Parts: sequence; structure tokens; C-alpha cells
Amino acid sequence: MLLIRPLGTDAHEIEKLKEFTDREIGVDYYSDSELKDIAQRSRLGGMMHSLVLVDREDRILGIRMTFPPGAWSSGKGRGLSPHLWPHRPDQTAYFQSLFLAVEIQGQGWGGKLSQTAIERLKSCGTLGIVCHSWKESPNNSSFRYLNKLGFKLVAEFTDYWSQISYHCTRCLAPPCRCTAQEMYLQLV
Repeated sequence: MLLIRPLGTDAHEIEKLKEFTDREIGVDYYSDSELKDIAQRSRLGGMMHSLVLVDREDRILGIRMTFPPGAWSSGKGRGLSPHLWPHRPDQTAYFQSLFLAVEIQGQGWGGKLSQTAIERLKSCGTLGIVCHSWKESPNNSSFRYLNKLGFKLVAEFTDYWSQISYHCTRCLAPPCRCTAQEMYLQLV
């Protein structure tokens, strides 16, 4: 049995999250201090907007990192197109990352995590959500699941993550040469 719950902010939770991101995204994509910062900036009005998917032993099998409006100014990589969005950045949330352990991919958990985050954002008056999907994801699954949720393509950025010194699971060595597809979901 799997459970979606809010991301915790204590040291043990951050340690578990770091182990997960190193394994599923790439070693050092996120640093410990960056994960602590994400946990802090994911709150708005006492509500945590970043979510984790855990098993019975509370092992993290998925993450949906979400920044509410006003808690972010850019994505993890290079490129942002606010002039193409229907709402201002201070009215727009940001989906930072969604990753699932390989053993649960294709079972609908990415959509469930995202839909839960969307409902939380709606409850605090968010007008839209922007994200950067990974074009090179297997069968472009990142784009397809976001499109199914109602996100629309806004722009593309080649080498979006190239400034991050990490070992991309696709490129296998820095720099990452993957393309980001900026997508927007209008909530109202």
C-alpha cells in the first residue's frame, strides 16, 4: 500500500529525500541544503505543497516538489517565459520536480501526486502552474502525463539543465544536454 503525504522538513526526511533523488534523478542533482530550502519554500499559509509518495515503511518512492506563488523566481535550469503565460508569476505556482522510483512508474502515481498538489494550490487561490517537462523522458512520458492533466506547451529550452553539475540518468555525465518543455496549466 502506498500513501501520498506532505513532505516533512526534519533532517531525517531530508536525508531520505536526498537518497531518493540521487538514485532516481542523478547524483547531486539536489544538494542537502537545496532540499532543505525546497522544503521551506514549499509552504504557504501553513500548508505544505510538496508531496511524497511512501510505502508502509515510509520509504520515499515518489516526489512532487511544488512551490506556491511568491515562493519561487526561476526553475532549476535555464529559461522561463512569463510573457507567454495567462497569469503573472506572483499568481503562478511552479512544479519543480516529479520523480518516481522505477518500480512504480506507469501505474498512475505521477498523476495522483500532481492532482493532489493541484487541489492544494487551488485551495490557496493559485491561478496557474508552470513547469518544465523533460522532453527526453522515456516515450516523452513527462509531456504526456502533464498534457493529460491539462498543461499546454509554452516554449522549449535546449540544454536546459546544462549548468547543473550532476550525472543525468540519460546523459550519464555532465553536462546534461536534455531539453525542457515549458508547460502551463491555467486553474481559473
